[in-house]
Amino acid sequence: MPDKLDVKQGTLALMILKTLESLGALHGYGIARRIEETSGHRLSLNYGTLYPALLKLEQEGAIAADWRQSENNRRAKFYSLTAAGRKQLARETRDWQETAELIAAFLTPRRGREA
Repeated sequence: MPDKLDVKQGTLALMILKTLESLGALHGYGIARRIEETSGHRLSLNYGTLYPALLKLEQEGAIAADWRQSENNRRAKFYSLTAAGRKQLARETRDWQETAELIAAFLTPRRGREA
């Protein structure tokens, strides 16, 4: 199995927001596992990375948190997307798509544009 990739700067918030949009309210462990699954297990999230990102998103108003019973009957903090979070997700998605297109233009230059 190849080495795990590091989460690129600025991408974790987008991954968290998209996960909550897709699956609804989840606790931190569930968010981390879903991100790892979606990445084909190429990413590995530790709690020292995930929870500060969740706290920051909560403080910014992009997500809301409340305590609930988890599926294993323990109290867990569940996070859900807010209206502001949906707007942020749309904005960040658009920004990342534009960035990916820009980088792709450099990685696969078109013929006739070479100097």
